Amino acid sequence: MAKDIDKMINALSAKKVPVATLDTKWHKLFTKVVKTPEVEEYEGKLNELLKKQGRVNNEVKEIKRVKKELMDEIVNLMDDENDSKVEKVKEKIDRCNEEIDSHNDELMELPKQIAEVNKQLMIHTMETCYDELKENEKGIDELAKWLANIRIELKKNVVRKQEYEIANQEIYSYMHDIFGAEVIDLFDMKYNPSDNPIKKNSES
Repeated sequence: MAKDIDKMINALSAKKVPVATLDTKWHKLFTKVVKTPEVEEYEGKLNELLKKQGRVNNEVKEIKRVKKELMDEIVNLMDDENDSKVEKVKEKIDRCNEEIDSHNDELMELPKQIAEVNKQLMIHTMETCYDELKENEKGIDELAKWLANIRIELKKNVVRKQEYEIANQEIYSYMHDIFGAEVIDLFDMKYNPSDNPIKKNSES
C-alpha cells in the first residue's frame, strides 16, 4: 500500500491540481467516501487560508480606496497655506502604503501556504479513497465467491427437485397400477398428480 501511495504522491507532485475545497467534484467524491479526521483537518486549514486570502484582498482594496481619497485631498490642499494639514494627509498616505506593502507580502506567501495545505489534503484524499477502493474490492471478491457458491447450490437443488418430481411420478404410477384409480382417489394425496405425464399416459 505504501508503495502505491508513494506513486500517487509522485504523480500528484508533477500535476497541477485544483484547490480541493473549491472543486465541486472533490465534494461529490465525499458523497461516496467518508472523510477521515485527517481530511477534515486539512479541509478546515485550507478553507481558513482561502478566507484569509479573500479578507486580505478586500482589505487591500479598501486601503487603496482610502489612499485615493487622500491623494485627491492632497491635490485640493495644494493651494492651502496650512502645511500641517498637508503633512497629516501625507502621514496617512504613508501608513496606507505601509499597510499595502505588508498585505502584499502576505498575499505573496498565502498562495504558497494554500498550495502546500492543498497538496496535503489531496494526499490524504488519495489515501482515504485508496483504502475505500481496497475495502470495496474485498467486498466485491467476497460477494463474487458467494454468488459462485449460490449458483452451484442452485444447480444442485434444481437437480434434486427434478429427482423428487420423477420419484413422485414413478411412485404414483406404481400405486395407480397396483391399487387402481378408485383406491388412490380415496386418499387425500398431498402430491397433486393432475399434470403428471405418467398418469396421463397410463389413462390414455
